[in-house]
Amino acid sequence: MTSAKFNLGRVVATPGALEAIASAGQTPLLFLKRHHACDWGEVDSEDWETNEESLTSGARILSAYQTALGVRLWIITEAADEFGRRPATTLLLPEEY
Repeated sequence: MTSAKFNLGRVVATPGALEAIASAGQTPLLFLKRHHACDWGEVDSEDWETNEESLTSGARILSAYQTALGVRLWIITEAADEFGRRPATTLLLPEEY
């Protein structure tokens, strides 16, 4: 993941997200790789464009995916600080936001 356009920071996940991913027989890495590769998943065109702009502005990045069992999953990478560092990326269910 070294050629990515942004840093993930510390990666964390909620228990609900981890349970949904495991129940589907998948791993968090599958979704993290897509997010880190700038494949924002199932976001609308406005959110897709916002994410693209966030790569240079340092604003928050949001991706949305579905597990193999159809459970919606979000990945949020926090906005960059004044030094351009993004502190964390979180995997969560929308209802956990």
